[in-house]
Amino acid sequence: MTAIFRTLAKVFALSFFAMLLSSCANNTNFSSFPDFFNADSPEYDTLDTDTLDTDTVELETVESKVCLDEELNALSQTGGWSEELSSTKVEPEDTVVYDFPVVLNKQVDMYLNLFQNSQRREFRHWLAKSAMYRPMIEKELEEAGLPKDLFYLAMIESGFNQLACSNAHAVGLWQFMRPTGKQYNLRVDKYVDERRDPFKSTKAAVTYLSDLYKEFDDWFLAVAAYNGGPGTIRSGLRRLKVDNFWDLASKRHLRLETKRYVPKLIAALLIAKNPEKYGFENINYQKPLEYETLTVGPGMSLDAIALISNSSTKEIKRLNLELKLGKTPLNRAKYDIKIPQSKLGIAKRNLTRLHSIVSTGYKIHRIAKGDTLRKICRRYGINKATLSRVNKLHNGQLAYGQKLKIPYSTIIYRLLPEGSPGAMAAYKDSLVLHRIKKGDTVSKIARMYKVPQKMIIAWNDLRDVRSIRPGQQLALYIDHRNGNGEAHSSSVTAKPSGNTIRLVAEKTYKKILQQPENDSPYEWYSVQHGDSLWTISRKFSATTAEIKKWNNLTSDDIYPGSMLKLKKV
Repeated sequence: MTAIFRTLAKVFALSFFAMLLSSCANNTNFSSFPDFFNADSPEYDTLDTDTLDTDTVELETVESKVCLDEELNALSQTGGWSEELSSTKVEPEDTVVYDFPVVLNKQVDMYLNLFQNSQRREFRHWLAKSAMYRPMIEKELEEAGLPKDLFYLAMIESGFNQLACSNAHAVGLWQFMRPTGKQYNLRVDKYVDERRDPFKSTKAAVTYLSDLYKEFDDWFLAVAAYNGGPGTIRSGLRRLKVDNFWDLASKRHLRLETKRYVPKLIAALLIAKNPEKYGFENINYQKPLEYETLTVGPGMSLDAIALISNSSTKEIKRLNLELKLGKTPLNRAKYDIKIPQSKLGIAKRNLTRLHSIVSTGYKIHRIAKGDTLRKICRRYGINKATLSRVNKLHNGQLAYGQKLKIPYSTIIYRLLPEGSPGAMAAYKDSLVLHRIKKGDTVSKIARMYKVPQKMIIAWNDLRDVRSIRPGQQLALYIDHRNGNGEAHSSSVTAKPSGNTIRLVAEKTYKKILQQPENDSPYEWYSVQHGDSLWTISRKFSATTAEIKKWNNLTSDDIYPGSMLKLKKV
């Protein structure tokens, strides 16, 4: 009976371990490392892209606990740590050149086996994504005089996933912790997380690795310090009186999670630099990441960027994953937004034509069992009076299945007609001028008019939310009226057409100002930055009093983008 029990126990243990391997292989491929860029890859069809369709981009788990446990368990079975060759005596190809030191021992052998078997699908995915970042990363490494094989450190850190996040909250391709990122000039705030920017984080990682190598003069120690922290390596060398990584790893000082990075990196570069030898064939390598930059102001929506660059919003989001809220930062006067290559020319031309209006859209809520006005208002963040007025509810009673219109603020982006100086006249009825009083803030004004702060900044070309002063006049374009021929939009949807995203307002009515006839003595003039009534009067040989009379102005205040009716010269 004892022998039978032992046999059953062994069978159960082997089955459980096999289940762990299978689970790791199934769970660490595309859920942990989504392919955001290659629409032609077979994995793309199964990718959940919801995170790209919302303002806040969700981070992805670097590796599951099952995979980590499997890896650490297998690593712990390899025995002592040393530079001795593994029993399989794997030899690198003579034709392959390595500029990172390669050691072939039991720990490296374990990872070679792991990547070729239980984590094969995951490693294949890493190889496919590696081509996206290789030119950019290797260029930075070469310019800094570092081994180009350090490129594969990003592979084992994140699987080349810009949105990767570890259990310790390290983020991005290079898995920077927030304090270390700050130390190397990676900004993290409400609007951006530059650890998710592949270009800025690569520059930071190259500088960090350079500093570590300068201190330890050994690449194995530098890589271990990159993961475990230089202080941990420094104290271990001093306390244990050792001078190299393998002697330090043989002691009980470093966590196994830190020690693993050296053999894991060696195994990864051995396979990646000669994939066919290890059975990785027909890899569908992705195209290198290419882009151009456009300098724009604060608070600019990625929808607007897509519109002016004749791209899709998803394309723009994929290139700017560091932006946390789907818009350029409100706390910066300028921001270099990344757009698809070859789109810079059209984006620059369309930037001056872009116009945005805050409007009201409506969602439909169908009354379900247990619904009350109070619950519905709490769910959608509106007050009872507004909901009742919009739906003409007189007694507050609701019927099962009844449909309610739920109002919400939305932003309509449009391109003004090219070469038409009078185009802004179409928006004059939505223009609201607000004179700033003492104590006013952009936030307070935004709440007053129920518009986003970013729109006030964009409409008025402000450097940031603090760039206002008492007496200053702000322009707001609020399409909130409803009636015969008046501006109103019931909903707005983004509809792709080829590579163009069209923001379409459904059931939209605009009151268009009557344009002067061709034989009229008047013409429209769009107020430019720096204009005043006096400078305009000089251009058109008129007095300021005449201009005010023609346009029913009660003060000398005018605003860029406003339309003035002037006599032709």
